Amino acid sequence: SINACSYFICLLVYIATLEFIPSDFAPYFYDNGPYSHNGNLALFSLSEDTAVGTQIYCLNGTDPEGQEVRYGLAFEPGSKEYFRVDPKSGNITLVEKLDREKQDSVEVLVSITDGRSKVVEKVTIFVMDANDERPEFQNMPAIVDVLETTASGSSIFKVQAVDRDTGSGGSVTYYLQPSLFAIDRHSGVLRIKPGEMLDYEKSKTHFVTVIAKDGGGNFNGKEQFLSSSATLTINVIDAQDTPPSFIGIPYFGYVYEVSAPGSEIYTVVAKDGDVGNPNPISYSFDEGKLLTLRLCESHVFHVFYFCQMANMIITLCVQASEVGPDGSLMDYGVTTVVIRVVDLNNNPPTFYGEKGPQNIFELTMYEHPPEGEILRGLKITVNDSDQGANAKFNLRLIGPGRMLRVVPQTVLNEAQVTILVEDSAAMDYEKHHFLTYKLLAVEIDTPERFSATADIVIHLLDTNDNAPKFSSDYYIARIPENSPGGSNVVSVTATDPDSGLWGEVKYSIYGSGADLFLIQPTSGIIYTQPWANLDAEVRSKYNFYVKAEDTEGKYSLAEVFVTVLDLNDHPPEFNENFLEKTMIIGAPVKIEAVDDDAEEPNNVIEYSIMKADPDNIFDINSDTGEIMLKSYIKSIDIVQNITKQKDCTWSLVVQARDRGQPSFSTTAVVKIDISEATQLSGGPLASFLMQSRDKPLQILGMLAGVISLMVIVTVIISTAMFMRNKKSNRILPNRRIKRRPRHQQTWIWKNPFKKTENSADKFLENVNYNNNVSNVVRQWPPPPPPCAPSLPPPPPSYIPGDRQWVVPTVSAAVAVKPKRKSEMTRQDTVNKALVSELKMRLEKRRNYFY
Repeated sequence: SINACSYFICLLVYIATLEFIPSDFAPYFYDNGPYSHNGNLALFSLSEDTAVGTQIYCLNGTDPEGQEVRYGLAFEPGSKEYFRVDPKSGNITLVEKLDREKQDSVEVLVSITDGRSKVVEKVTIFVMDANDERPEFQNMPAIVDVLETTASGSSIFKVQAVDRDTGSGGSVTYYLQPSLFAIDRHSGVLRIKPGEMLDYEKSKTHFVTVIAKDGGGNFNGKEQFLSSSATLTINVIDAQDTPPSFIGIPYFGYVYEVSAPGSEIYTVVAKDGDVGNPNPISYSFDEGKLLTLRLCESHVFHVFYFCQMANMIITLCVQASEVGPDGSLMDYGVTTVVIRVVDLNNNPPTFYGEKGPQNIFELTMYEHPPEGEILRGLKITVNDSDQGANAKFNLRLIGPGRMLRVVPQTVLNEAQVTILVEDSAAMDYEKHHFLTYKLLAVEIDTPERFSATADIVIHLLDTNDNAPKFSSDYYIARIPENSPGGSNVVSVTATDPDSGLWGEVKYSIYGSGADLFLIQPTSGIIYTQPWANLDAEVRSKYNFYVKAEDTEGKYSLAEVFVTVLDLNDHPPEFNENFLEKTMIIGAPVKIEAVDDDAEEPNNVIEYSIMKADPDNIFDINSDTGEIMLKSYIKSIDIVQNITKQKDCTWSLVVQARDRGQPSFSTTAVVKIDISEATQLSGGPLASFLMQSRDKPLQILGMLAGVISLMVIVTVIISTAMFMRNKKSNRILPNRRIKRRPRHQQTWIWKNPFKKTENSADKFLENVNYNNNVSNVVRQWPPPPPPCAPSLPPPPPSYIPGDRQWVVPTVSAAVAVKPKRKSEMTRQDTVNKALVSELKMRLEKRRNYFY
């Protein structure tokens, strides 16, 4: 009873205590649905291309009592932790890169706690696909053998590629680079193009590049398409026409002295050359050799009987024969097998092809492949059957330059050999039609240092990688001006080292100087137009461009300079065939002829006196054409004493000859009137007129200047006197101007060109004015010179009582004081003669211009 009372009392106390303990409820997450970025992460999805560090979600919940809550994330043990949460804010950040193809969903334990209670929920985050995967070929690269007789349109291979993306990014479409083949874009079935046939003789191998492209999809907010490519090697199989051939020759075998009878020694492999329909092969060798070996039906050498013969070399002649359908032996091939008996387990490195040991590998490819490209047509394996250090060896590639390199360089036991392009520019078809390399394998740590070699022969195919190149950047040609139309000028040469049609060069010319020329398109011979008429006097220099172009439009240019060579085809010409000159003793007279040729010496003229009577009076400068008296003739009297005549007028026959080959000449008659250089009464003015008698324009300019100066002085004096009288304010009485009588002067003219009879007239007979040119017609006697202008009228007679030259002034009158002359002197006659000659020359010049 005491225990029951105690229990009852405790129960009452507990019930009373419950009334004073407050209630505590657990916190909880908000569930905002699958498309919300705020809540409990339920049914949340995330794209796999989301960048690391991106805030992807915010956990959100509450506590019924209003207590502060904290958030947490947890993952299953061993799982990668892709997310991290901020306990206070609930922000979830991506910390690891997502990959849907590896994991398409992530399970996460999210929790919320108020410090007393904790609620944990397991949610699944779905990883959504982005187009980040390229199509992957399942059966490429591959090698396919196709008979050359396969019909056009036949299917030969089916390409399979898979894209691990979903949707359009996971769909695959196939494409081919241009070739003899076509592919179905959706199924990947590769066929021979309709209308195309394989030809073993033209090409044994075709390399077809297949491109697999996806349908595109979103990645990092942008639409992108991804593709992959692989190479399909198609070997064309020949027809039945080739005997068997051994693969991997020469054969070298090794056998250890401890080998048991029946052990395999070496394997020879022969293949029917007609791989399209091969016949069985039967092997045999000469039984007369040392019968230590036997050849089984499986073409493997086995030890039959062998005694202790170390380091012995046995050479066997092995024959491989085709077996016909009736069992008869047909075509055969023969090779030798060298077996070496050694007492150590040591084998040299060996190179293998696709069918067995091989020491020659051939490849056909275009020149200048990209640097770093793998020579995929070479399938080479190297092997050393020894073990440990005895099987370690180096690979080296020996050949011209550093065009290729081998990978790897150090091998243990066995490796696939890869040849890479090192120098693309050096792989030039124009320098090497084929390249031969030695692939060398040398053991490293063995005393014997065994090695093996294989020949790699690369046949280069040409491409149009060169433009035609001229033998010179410019060509210089010379052609005579009398060359007929169609004459060859110069031959240009350009070469293109490319082969076939790419090496054919066609020539053309263009430019402003090419109008008179043509070029043969194939030979490069430049010739003149059929109608061309070259003339060095019209144009002596031509330059234009010549273009050399191949069939694809690659070209180069060169410049052509053509010089038209001048020929001496113009004779010297005088302005007139009959020249009249007035010579003052001590001063020369000059004659001048012009030669229309373009170059020296064809237009260089030499002057000479052909005929003179007497011939001891005159000299001529052969270069300038200046005619002068002999140095000892100082006066008219000397001339008259020599000629015994008073009239000093002579005619000379002067020849002008050029220096060309052949030389042409022209003659002219020069009539010279000699006068003595005495002091003229006109003073310096008369002297100037005498010196400038051959320059009428200079005389007129001087006279105009003198008259202008006199007018200016007169105006200045009149103005000064007027100003002085105006300032004086005086009225002067009129004064009578007293006139003095003047004597009349008569005009006396002497024609200096008056014809006199003397011995000079004899030169007017039998003179050939151009004795070298038959097509130039001259008149003889020459036409008479133009008549001198008529003399000016005489001055009017003096009439007494008329006023003459009166200049009135304010203070005085000025009368002209006449100057008396008793009679006309010789000096006055010379002056008037000079004035008359000047007037005649001016009149000639005026008539010429009009």
